[in-house]
Amino acid sequence: MEQQTERRMTRHRQVILDEIRKSTGHPTASEVYEMVRKSLPRISLGTVYRNLQILSESGILRTLETGGSKRRFDWNLSGHNHILCVRCGRVDDVGYDLKPDVEETIGSICGYKVTGYLLAFKGLCPKCRNMR
Repeated sequence: MEQQTERRMTRHRQVILDEIRKSTGHPTASEVYEMVRKSLPRISLGTVYRNLQILSESGILRTLETGGSKRRFDWNLSGHNHILCVRCGRVDDVGYDLKPDVEETIGSICGYKVTGYLLAFKGLCPKCRNMR
């Protein structure tokens, strides 16, 4: 019974989710905290972290592991890839689909039954590219 209560959509979770959905990027927990504080000024960073974890475990958000120390969060659960700026850490969606049979091809080459994949490209974002 307690697990169901823990997983319900509380006001905090709804505000956190709404703010992430309004975001044009893939915010870190600290960035989500700053966004949420405008609506919920008394919320703590710990509460934001806990609720991001619950939303991610519940499959409502995706946690992006970008190789750095900061996790980022994505509300778009459709299969898509990302590109990471190696200078500023910005993460964007890649608007290009790989070959539709990439999982099957890789599976046949390696002998695995591929159930999914994570692919992130790296480079310099437009803003960092223009900084000299």
